[in-house]
Amino acid sequence: MGDVFAAAGRRVLGSHLPSLRSRADFIVVNMENAAGGFGLHREGADGALKAGAHCMTLGNHAWHHKDVYVLMQDEGTYPIVRPLNYSDPGTPGVGWRSFDVKTAQGTERLTVVNLLGRVFMEAVDNPFRAMDTLLERDDLGSVFVDFHAEATSEKQGMARYLDGRVAAVIGTHTHVPTADTRILPGGTAFQADAGFTGPYESIIGSDPHGPIERFVTERPHRYGAADGPAELNGVFVQIEGNRAVGIERYRYVEGQESGGQLS
Repeated sequence: MGDVFAAAGRRVLGSHLPSLRSRADFIVVNMENAAGGFGLHREGADGALKAGAHCMTLGNHAWHHKDVYVLMQDEGTYPIVRPLNYSDPGTPGVGWRSFDVKTAQGTERLTVVNLLGRVFMEAVDNPFRAMDTLLERDDLGSVFVDFHAEATSEKQGMARYLDGRVAAVIGTHTHVPTADTRILPGGTAFQADAGFTGPYESIIGSDPHGPIERFVTERPHRYGAADGPAELNGVFVQIEGNRAVGIERYRYVEGQESGGQLS
């Protein structure tokens, strides 16, 4: 599931994700905007786990809520993965986490990695080199990468660079689902952005008034999270032996009779 944004995103995640649990062996949810649009708090983490999330990833707002520092210390309760490519060895939490996933065929190893992009983003370590180092391990099983980045080109570059070495590279951060869903020649599933889970009548989650005022006046303006009906966006990836054999976009909007649909 793409970035969960504020109260509306937490609500639709809690109400709709349970209906998807029978269709997925493992659910990864990006939660870096869950606390009012900035960071992850205990309420958001507890709600995601109750709804059926197995792993929660973060991004550039990872440190914006004080709760996350405490949550990361309780690894047994809160399976959180923050961006791998922070240079400080004392950075709280972990940048990847392996899980033993029960499937119809048995138990399979899955490693979830969270990366932060550098183009138009804050300064962090090179995510490409960080992945090279991680992939030297031989105990990762199938690898799923949540690449939290701004530039589509950087996301495409990462997917091509890792093609054949990981099962999936799915982008987050820009909150708008992209129509480039595919399996690359080496067997890596890719979509530049999964979209977000948050208020439908918004500008990437914010009440439209704030961003429009800034665009028109060219002056700073406080943004507030929008409310009302919410949408949920995500990607289904089918993996066999660290190779993707299927990928489909998914979208659900509250109040629409068609309900959720794969596309």
